[in-house]
Amino acid sequence: MTRNQLLLLGLGASLALQPAMAQQKATTKPATVTKAPTATAGGARLVEKVTRKGSELVIPYEKYVLPNGLTVIVAEDHSDPLVHVDVTYHVGSAREQIGKSGFAHFFEHMMFQGSDHVADEQHFKTVSAAGGTLNGSTNRDRTNYFETVPSNQLETALWLEADRMGFLLDAVTQPKFENQRSTVKNERGQNYDNRPYGLASENVSRTLYPYGHPYSWMTIGYLEDLDRSNVDDLKNFFLRWYGPNNATLTVGGDVKPADVIRLAEKYFGPIAKGPAVTAQKLPAPKLTQDRYVSYKDNVRFPMLQMVFPTVPSGHPDEFALDALADIIGSGKNSLLYKNLTKTQQAVQAQAYNSTSELAGEFTVVALPFPGKGLDSLEIKVRNTFKEFERTGATAEQVGRYKASTEAQMINGLASVQGKVSQLAANQTYFGNPNRLPEELKQLRAVTPADVNRVYNQYIKGKSAVVLSVVPKNGSVPPVKADNYTVSKEGYKAPDYGYNGLKYVKATDTFDRSKQPAAGTNPVVQVPAVWQASFDNGLRLMGTRNAEIPTVTMLLTIRGGHRLEQSMPNKAGIASLTASMMNEGTQKYTGEQFSAELEKLGSSIRVNTGDDNTTVYVQSLTKNLPATMKLLEERLMRPRFDEADFARIKKQTLEGIANQSTQPVVIADKTFARLVYGAGDIMQVAGSGTTSTVTNLTLDDVKQFYQQNYAPNVSYLVAVGDVDQAALTNQAGFLKSWQKKDVSLPAGMASTQPDKTRIYFVNKDGAAQSEIRVGYLTPLTYDATGDYYRAYLSNYLLGGAFNSRINLNLREDKGYTYGARSGFQGTRYVGPYTAQAGVRADATAASVKEFMKEIQGYRNGISDDELQFLQASVGQSDALRYETGQQKALFLSRLLEYDLPTSYVQQQSDILKNLKKEDVQGIAQKYLPADNMYIVVVGDRAKSFPGLSELGYEVVELDADGNRLTAMAPAAPAATSTLTPPLDAEKMKVKTKDADGKKEKRKSKKDKDDAK
Repeated sequence: MTRNQLLLLGLGASLALQPAMAQQKATTKPATVTKAPTATAGGARLVEKVTRKGSELVIPYEKYVLPNGLTVIVAEDHSDPLVHVDVTYHVGSAREQIGKSGFAHFFEHMMFQGSDHVADEQHFKTVSAAGGTLNGSTNRDRTNYFETVPSNQLETALWLEADRMGFLLDAVTQPKFENQRSTVKNERGQNYDNRPYGLASENVSRTLYPYGHPYSWMTIGYLEDLDRSNVDDLKNFFLRWYGPNNATLTVGGDVKPADVIRLAEKYFGPIAKGPAVTAQKLPAPKLTQDRYVSYKDNVRFPMLQMVFPTVPSGHPDEFALDALADIIGSGKNSLLYKNLTKTQQAVQAQAYNSTSELAGEFTVVALPFPGKGLDSLEIKVRNTFKEFERTGATAEQVGRYKASTEAQMINGLASVQGKVSQLAANQTYFGNPNRLPEELKQLRAVTPADVNRVYNQYIKGKSAVVLSVVPKNGSVPPVKADNYTVSKEGYKAPDYGYNGLKYVKATDTFDRSKQPAAGTNPVVQVPAVWQASFDNGLRLMGTRNAEIPTVTMLLTIRGGHRLEQSMPNKAGIASLTASMMNEGTQKYTGEQFSAELEKLGSSIRVNTGDDNTTVYVQSLTKNLPATMKLLEERLMRPRFDEADFARIKKQTLEGIANQSTQPVVIADKTFARLVYGAGDIMQVAGSGTTSTVTNLTLDDVKQFYQQNYAPNVSYLVAVGDVDQAALTNQAGFLKSWQKKDVSLPAGMASTQPDKTRIYFVNKDGAAQSEIRVGYLTPLTYDATGDYYRAYLSNYLLGGAFNSRINLNLREDKGYTYGARSGFQGTRYVGPYTAQAGVRADATAASVKEFMKEIQGYRNGISDDELQFLQASVGQSDALRYETGQQKALFLSRLLEYDLPTSYVQQQSDILKNLKKEDVQGIAQKYLPADNMYIVVVGDRAKSFPGLSELGYEVVELDADGNRLTAMAPAAPAATSTLTPPLDAEKMKVKTKDADGKKEKRKSKKDKDDAK
């Protein structure tokens, strides 16, 4: 299946896009569908209404079609005071042609550059000021744009989307075109050309598909094609594919269908219908022999990738192929794990089946440990296929796959965005939003015989593309010599009908230039909670939410990486212990434990961080008792097997060694070494160092577990379809957890540098420079004191997309894909950090702009900025408590910092009463005019020039933090002669709010979802 899109949304694999023919006749609907061929006064025709009967897995909705062909789907859901708006256009890179690749993604960028009634960048500012989030994405088969906003902002969201559908082209100027062409080029350079394995998909696609097939190139396209494009090409693309009749508007959340349809008729109804769009049909690729191809990359681990052509989405064999991939290469019970990963032949090995609208691909990927060849790896993979031929699929294997996939389907309905995404995708590709029950029926029908049949039909004895990605140093040769060259024979360019297209604007009976007024702010209900405690000191908190039959739990054990303060020679032990906790128990091997979880469709994962170790639990309500039994096994009776330890330790050491190949990691580690004082364990990464991890033993792990996993430094939160009595009863085993004398370390005192210096680390061949600016603040977390006020102050400087730092470095100067800053603090003091990855030739100029913005912020903010801050942060609460995970994190924060639930209202009061002078005071207090660490990691030849002209001492370090030479500072230059690079691309900027929650503030990037 096409998994990537929904995994990005956190919805689970089985709820992925199901592309097929847009005009394909809808399959038979279940009894929940009511046909209703009626029309509103505005001409919108109600096509069908779907309701839930009993406990069936279905998303209720109403489906309408406007006279101009726009399909409108409304999913009414009043569980949270928010609304998600999605506009999906049935056009992706599959509607491109040779010589003009990348247009679909390029146009996605242009859709964010303003329209007749919405100024450039105003779309982002409007949604952010409303407390919402937004994004856009392109894949092979569709492009979509979406916002999640408080429910009182519904009309504004529709106004924004309609304006760029019907009033875009006059706002497309040559400067904007050039700006975004450069942006897309920069994106390709950063995310593909210069990323390890980034060109694997491109090499596979052009080898697997015939010349001219629209899947033979990546969604991002080729640079030379972008160079050949012009404004007229782009305008024609819009006129051909962006008509309302090729789009689906899906709205879900705290809305009433009648209101949505009325507004859709008002804003979208006057937009003229576009040219007709017919379904594409192309034959599946046929390979007469294995096609071996290879390329060199800057990687530590070589990679083998084998790709077999299979079936498009919606094909009857899709679920059986998914099950086959699961058995061969997904999880600890897969054959590839048994044969390659567990035996330490490969760092990782997996198989997956991906589908798009026109074709499907069954893929195996394996990365051997250094020193092992790809030729022997290919033999092992092929022997794994032969092993499957001998054993075939078993009922137990297929049953585990079906149970875990069905649970993912249910979990995928936790958010309004997840529901809307399902409806939009199924309408776009199948003409049937209500495809979820049908998918569930197909899933449940899969048998071992089906899985064996599809293996014989699509894999056994069939040819594949075999890609070798080998290190540039030539240490590992490809599997075999390349034996395939693309042939242009028989290619005929498609005629998509671009001739004679005309731009006709809608005629309105209202003033579209006026932004709609927002409704009354929704009342956000903080979850009602219950609390309890056990005699051993364990605290419990929960909230009941019966929206879907699932339960999310989070057990937090204080300590984490900071416990290593007293044993720095064992740095990495907390992380290694957590990894071992994810293996076997006294009752089950790691494989058996994984199998038991899969049977239930449950998850139990142990992770460690700087301050805590956490145990995340996800379960269907009906399987909660069995899941809790497994939690008891994992937490109370870990296996700590010697063979597991040897394997995980080896993988950890390889991971540490691989960090030195990544400029981002080098920058983070260098910054930590400088910011934290001598002797502070936070100078060392949580994974440890090569020397410390090398010396760790299994006895060290056992001792760390015995001494530091204790109930009196822990708390458990539970959210979902379970009440207090049932949960506390099922968690009763935790009462026998023995209390221990755990010594949590005190934090080290924060110190500032005596003056600002630049610390430069050379990384040969780095296409970008990584910059970190900051110092260790005296701030620890508090909900209503200076830490919260510092968060508010920084929001305008570097916390929001429209922050000063990001608008300067990215939007104005075009130096970066995204720049941000923020304060970090827990029970321990944390750093203030401003950071970005920038174009190499703009390194010195970027440092200069960072320092200018940070120092200039001390001078105060404007009235408009204060208004934006109060509106954006103040209205964002509607989006904070929607999913089980969000609620669990909220409850965990209450227990971690002993907060009352009323702190949310206290924060609101602080925000409402905030003055410009308050923001300035915090900036002057916590943003020193000098005394900052500046870290730069980049290619010396490209990034170093100009740094000494900024007036700071420049100190050169190696990747391990050792000082090389210190250069005397040059006098500050009166003016900068650095040439600004071309504009960079819009990215998803992730920030942390005052509660430590990550949130997406704005994005605009290509997601090749079918990759």
